Amino acid sequence: MANEPVSSKRLLQGNEAIVEGALAAGCRFFAGYPITPASEISELMSIRLPQLNGTFIQMEDEIASLGAVVGASLAGTKSMTATSGPGFSLMQENLGFACITEVPCVIVNVMRGGPSTGLPTSPSQGDVMQARWGTHGDHPIIVLAVSTVADCFDITIHAFNLSEKYRVPVILLSDEMVAHTRESFKHPSTEVIEVVDRITPTMPPEWYIPYEDNSRGVPPMAPMGTGYRHHVTGLIHDPKGFPTQRPRDIEDFIKRQYRKITNGFYEIQMTKSFLIDDAELAVIAYGSVARSAKRAVLQARQLGIKAGLLQLVTLFPFPKNRVDRLLRQCRGVLIPEMNFGQISREIKRVNLSDCQVKKYNRLDGQMITPAEIYKELTRM
Repeated sequence: MANEPVSSKRLLQGNEAIVEGALAAGCRFFAGYPITPASEISELMSIRLPQLNGTFIQMEDEIASLGAVVGASLAGTKSMTATSGPGFSLMQENLGFACITEVPCVIVNVMRGGPSTGLPTSPSQGDVMQARWGTHGDHPIIVLAVSTVADCFDITIHAFNLSEKYRVPVILLSDEMVAHTRESFKHPSTEVIEVVDRITPTMPPEWYIPYEDNSRGVPPMAPMGTGYRHHVTGLIHDPKGFPTQRPRDIEDFIKRQYRKITNGFYEIQMTKSFLIDDAELAVIAYGSVARSAKRAVLQARQLGIKAGLLQLVTLFPFPKNRVDRLLRQCRGVLIPEMNFGQISREIKRVNLSDCQVKKYNRLDGQMITPAEIYKELTRM
């Protein structure tokens, strides 16, 4: 990295860093529809993808966008779309289709105030539970959240890697504040970037069983058009991909979906710690609010308050064990969110200690400032 040209250090906004991260991960297909505050992702993808022999398509709406992404992924291409709350709502049916057919893809939701048209240019974190439960059915999902421009690059790559490794759609949550914040960013050399590709079948086509179980619970995925028969349906299917009503097949299929994610908890559930080791009070935050929380913790430390920050990168599957350890360590935990308390409900649900869990919420489209978090810490 020391020999890289000076030009590799750039001033990027969060949306631009998401694009660079996606391209570094091998994304070569993007289908989307413009929407504030995510439009810069589509705009930059329309320029960058053709330069890399990739494909950009502006679709007629968000429903078609995710449909095209699923189709491109089935054909063997790493694929992504990006939207905000109203568009994410339209994607839920095709998100469910991607879940049941185990199609890897990345869906970026740059959150803004809602519901409906809401506050198109203001930040929010109101889509957290929609990301987990927006599409119907009993299914696992991976939801990641970014806080800085560096996060936007690094965690986008990780989102693609998890999606490819576990054959699942991964939802990447940003918000207007992160999306439009500009920070100095140095693009790492390609040699140090870990890129994971999906496992493809090695057996002859006539032996291929597209949804066959194995020790990882993740069957190899043959690209469409390569001679491997692969029946794709939104119905619950047997190991060969054909619809089934057999109770044993149905139960095995759903349990395998969960098992492959459970087996990967160690690398899926990511958090970042700041001054946690001796903390007596802690802030648990994610997204742009984690930026404010870090400054507030530093201010509290200057007054002698032993405060720390746990930044949640993975929101779902919820990192219960890491949060539980912190709750047992601290006498008080503050959860600031730009919603009515969506992650705070998860934290309270897993709290089995005497730790005081307090939430702090803003719903008005304004960011939560370091001063607000600091004030709440001093009250605790």
